[in-house]
Amino acid sequence: MAISGLNPKALLLFLALLPQFTDPSGSWPAAVQIAALGGLHMLSCAVVYTGVGSGSRAILRTRPSAARAASRFSGIAMTLISLGLVAEQLLRLRLP
Repeated sequence: MAISGLNPKALLLFLALLPQFTDPSGSWPAAVQIAALGGLHMLSCAVVYTGVGSGSRAILRTRPSAARAASRFSGIAMTLISLGLVAEQLLRLRLP
């Protein structure tokens, strides 16, 4: 969580989006409101990711064929993404 919290892109995203949901005339200072909204977002992400991880683990442990299919799918997806990135770089080298 510390690494993610120090990510400048994530900080900019929070600073760009969260002020829209604050009330300048509220009883809490804007910085406290933004911190509370950020904490709520982190908590909700933790709950969702924990649920997805637990569900995935349960499914993949009980169904080896699903685990193999997920492994194959992710391998193919990574290969296709890498080929796309290589093709993009080659096209950039060709264009003046």
